[in-house]
Amino acid sequence: MNRYERYKDSGIPWLGEVPEHWIIMPIKFSLAMPITDGPHETPEILSDGVPFISAEAVKNDKLDFNKKRGYISEEDNARFSRKYSPQKGDIYMVKSGATTGNVAKVETDEVFNIWSPLAVMRPNKNRISTDFLFYAIKSDYFNTSVQLKWNMGTQQNIGMGILSNIRVVVPPTDEQTAITHYLDTKLGEIDALIDKQQTLLEKLAEQRTAVITHAVTKGLNPAAPMKKSGVEWLGDVPAHWDIKHSNQIFKIHNGATPKTSEPDYWGDEIVWFTPKDLGDNQNKEISTSLKMITKEGYENCGVSLAPAKSIALSKRAPIGHLAITLLPAVVNQGCFLLEVLAPNDVNYLYYWLYANKTTLNSFGQGSTFMELPREKFAMLKISTPPKAEQTSIAEYLDQETAKIDRLCETVNQTIGRLKEYRTALITQAVTGKIKVTDE
Repeated sequence: MNRYERYKDSGIPWLGEVPEHWIIMPIKFSLAMPITDGPHETPEILSDGVPFISAEAVKNDKLDFNKKRGYISEEDNARFSRKYSPQKGDIYMVKSGATTGNVAKVETDEVFNIWSPLAVMRPNKNRISTDFLFYAIKSDYFNTSVQLKWNMGTQQNIGMGILSNIRVVVPPTDEQTAITHYLDTKLGEIDALIDKQQTLLEKLAEQRTAVITHAVTKGLNPAAPMKKSGVEWLGDVPAHWDIKHSNQIFKIHNGATPKTSEPDYWGDEIVWFTPKDLGDNQNKEISTSLKMITKEGYENCGVSLAPAKSIALSKRAPIGHLAITLLPAVVNQGCFLLEVLAPNDVNYLYYWLYANKTTLNSFGQGSTFMELPREKFAMLKISTPPKAEQTSIAEYLDQETAKIDRLCETVNQTIGRLKEYRTALITQAVTGKIKVTDE
């Protein structure tokens, strides 16, 4: 790509030189109004009314109204709108929480309102276009500025006054148009490549589940005689396999939470798994938890310790996360710990439960959130080959899933490189490191 003829020092170490004729200014001078935010009160959330969004709705550079907090009344909306009323072309940045720095454009004329974690930037169209400002805020140099300025208390956050003084680089309007057109085109091409890789990941995940499901319901011998399992969703199984209830295969341990007001109950003695631990874990096995409890905490919360090589299974929020424990452990009330009874192979049973997450979810009950009742899980029917065959199936699945996982890792690396290139291209274009024209 071409470069501009003359450059000047930006005065920003992580930005470096910019085209000589571009203007560097605090972002507040490129806006039509001071940066503002939503109400600093918690409104009554209704089942109908005006959509009300917060930080979680800022996703993949867009507003996802499926992630709205709920609805607010027309009266609350009218009151909040005296401070700020959303307008097409506004730009939102998350200013507090784990996703601080994420941005989205308003691309709808529909009526809605926002909460205080979102900062609002409304471009002054005489100085800067919405699209150019959006790309500038997406750039590495602006992101670095935000990260250097944000506070790290209980959660990261950046004040609107500080955000207002972060500097942006503003080219003439005709160059802004050329740059945004160039980025729209190039990023569209990159996004199409990313989408193809994401589709491949989805197909690999489907293949992984299919391989596991077939092995734990049909076995590895295609010539084996089959019989009806007597379970509609399980179908036919090898004739020599048994169908057993889960309480014949597992000793089911319930979970609990020690009193959080008792500091002596919390320490580094016994791992204590929660649905979050299981959801964050990307491996077949698990040995660490975000929080641990003491022996005193264990003795005062009414749970039993399950040995290593048990299966931790989330029974809510959501149902179906699981892993094999490598240490004696306990769980909170959102999980079961499944101690495997002889003669059974823990690895086979892990794969069986993994393959049947949909069935586990179908047993869920509840209105606020779905939960798998112990009595339902205890009566779950599981197809069980002889122990030696369970082990053979598990070893086969270890090998086959490892192959698929390696392919997934390669695809994820490709996606990562494409995303890095995407961000680098935005940064180069909006900082003038490359010269973009309409030609």
